[in-house]
Amino acid sequence: MQNHFPLWKNLLVLIVFGIGIIYSLPNLYGDDPSVQVSSTQTANITQEQANQVEADIKASGSQAKAFEFKDGRILARFTNTDDQLKVADLLRDKMGSNYTVALNLAPTTPAWLRSLSAQAMYLGLDLRGGVHFLLEVDMDAAVKQAEDRYTDDIRLALRNAKMRYQSVAKDSGFIKVTLKSVEDKNDILAVLEKDFHSLDITEPEAKDQIWVKLSEKEVIEIKKFAVAQNMTTLRNRVNELGVAEPVIQQQGQNRIMVQLPGVQDTTRAKEILGTTATLEYRMVDVEHDVQQAVAGHVPVGSRLYSDKNGSPILLDRRVIVTGDQIVDASSGQDQDGRPSVNISLNGIGAAKMAKTTQVSVGKPMAVVFIEYKVETKVVDGQKVRHKEKVEKVINVATIQGVFSKRFQTTGLDSPQEARNLSLLLRAGALAAPVDIVEERTVGPSLGQDNIDKGMLSFVVGFGLVVLFMAVYYRLFGMIANFALAFNVVIVVAILSMLQATLTLPGIAGIILTVGMSVDANVLIFERIKEELKNGITPQAAIFVGYDKAFATILDSHFTNLVVAVVLFAFGTGSVKGFAVTLIIGILSSMFTAITGTRMVINWIYGNRRVEKLSI
Repeated sequence: MQNHFPLWKNLLVLIVFGIGIIYSLPNLYGDDPSVQVSSTQTANITQEQANQVEADIKASGSQAKAFEFKDGRILARFTNTDDQLKVADLLRDKMGSNYTVALNLAPTTPAWLRSLSAQAMYLGLDLRGGVHFLLEVDMDAAVKQAEDRYTDDIRLALRNAKMRYQSVAKDSGFIKVTLKSVEDKNDILAVLEKDFHSLDITEPEAKDQIWVKLSEKEVIEIKKFAVAQNMTTLRNRVNELGVAEPVIQQQGQNRIMVQLPGVQDTTRAKEILGTTATLEYRMVDVEHDVQQAVAGHVPVGSRLYSDKNGSPILLDRRVIVTGDQIVDASSGQDQDGRPSVNISLNGIGAAKMAKTTQVSVGKPMAVVFIEYKVETKVVDGQKVRHKEKVEKVINVATIQGVFSKRFQTTGLDSPQEARNLSLLLRAGALAAPVDIVEERTVGPSLGQDNIDKGMLSFVVGFGLVVLFMAVYYRLFGMIANFALAFNVVIVVAILSMLQATLTLPGIAGIILTVGMSVDANVLIFERIKEELKNGITPQAAIFVGYDKAFATILDSHFTNLVVAVVLFAFGTGSVKGFAVTLIIGILSSMFTAITGTRMVINWIYGNRRVEKLSI
C-alpha cells in the first residue's frame, strides 16, 4: 500500500522524538550562580565547618537560594552574581589557603530528569566565561627524572647480581658506571645488557668505566608519556576538585590547554592546577639520628624532610615507587579495623616494591607529596618565572609483610583521610613539572552576550525559514517546519547525552543544519509538484517524490558529511566543535526530513482518496 508506514516505523519515529524531548529538556532550565568550597588537604570539610559557612553566608546579608553539603564539599546557590561574588570573597578570607573557593554555575535540572541521566550540554569558554591556561611540560625534567630512575635501577641491579663497582653516577648526559676491577667488566656488561636493553651501553677509552645513555627512541617515548600522563593527571585532579566541565587537550608536542568554564578567578584556578603533584614512596632512615641531620649532618644516602605536622623526618634517598606507577587506589580498613588505603601498582612498580619489602618487613615506609609552585617575580624591571619544589611527608606506615602489586597503606588518622589519600593517589602524579605560559579570563557578561547573540541569530534564521516554508508550501511546509524543530531537538539531545561542549561555532553548526534539513524537504516537495504537473495522482506523486528525491538527498548529505569528518579529523578547538555539531546535524536531518515528514504526511493523506494536495 502506498504512503503507509508499518506500526514499528511509526513507533520508532515517536520513540526517537520522545527521547529527544526528554534529553534536550535540561538545557531549558539554566544554571544558578554558585560558590563551591572544597579542601586542598587530605582532610575533607566537616559538617561543623559546613554549618559555620552557612551561618557566615546568612550573617553577610546574602540570601542563598540553596545550601548543599555532600561528599565533603559545599555548594551554595544564589539568584544573582552579585551575591555569588560577595560570598566568594568572604569565604576566601575566612577559609584560608587550605580550601579552594571556586565560582561555578550549578545546573537546576529537576530530580526526575537527573534520575534518567539527562543533563544539559556543557557550555564552552566563549559562552559561559571562565579561565584558559596553556601549560608547557618541562621535557628536560622528564628526561632527568628518567635518568635518575635508571641510575637507581642500575645500582639495584648490580647489587642484586652481586657485582662489584666503585660508583654509579650521572655525568654529562651519561650514567657512568665506574668499576672496582676491570676483570668484572664483561659480567657487568652482561647484567646491563640483560636488564637495560632499551638503553645505549658503550665502552669509553677508560677501561674501568661503562657508559649508559638513554637511546633516542627511549627519550621520545619518555616525552610522549610525560604529556599523556600529565593530561590524565590534570583531568583527574580537576575532576576530583569539582571544577565543572574542564577541557584538557594537547597542543603541539609539549603543551597542554586547560579550560575551566564557569571559574572566574585566575589565581584560584592556578591553585587548583597547582595541587597536582608527584608522589614518591621512600624508606624511613631509622639508623641515623634525625636531630643530627637537622643540625646539618645529613648522612650520605639519606634526605631530610618534614611531615604534615612540620616535624623533621629522615628518609632514604633512593625512591622505591613514584606516583605514575600507581594504577588504582581505594580506601578501606585493615584487619584491626583501622583506616587504610589499598594500592595497586603497574608491573615495574610491583617488581621494585617486592624487592624492597623482602628485606624491609617491620620497617617504616613514607609517602612523599611533591608540589611544584611557579611564581612570577619582577627582577630588574623584567618578569622572571621562578619554580619552587615543595616536598613533605604525608604518611608513614610500617611494612607488615612482603608485597608487590597490591598492598595497604596504614597509619592514617581517620577514614576520611584514607578516602582523600586514595583520591590523591588514584588521580596519579605528574610525570614532569608544568609551567603556565599563557592565561586569560573570559568574563561571564561577555559569555552571556555571546549566548544572547547566538540565540538571536538562531531564532531569526529559524523563523525566516519557517515563514518561507509555511507560505510557499502551505501544509507541506508546516510539516517541514515540524521536521526542522524535530531535527534541532535531536541534535541538542545527542549533544546533551554525549555531554559535548557547546561553543559559538557549535551554534553556527546547528543553524547550518537547519538550512540543510529544509533543503532536503525542498527537493522532495519540488519533485512532488513536478509529478503532479505530469498528471499522476496525488498519492502516487507523494510516493514518487520521496522515492526519486532520496538518491539526490543522500548524495548531498554524504558529501557534506565527508567535509565534516575531515574538519573533525584535522581541526582543533572550535573547528572540531563545529564539525561535531555538523556531523550530528547531517545524520539527524536525513532521518527527520525523510522519515519524520513522511510519517506525518502518511497520517494526513495515507489510506484515503485524495483529490488535491496542499503544496
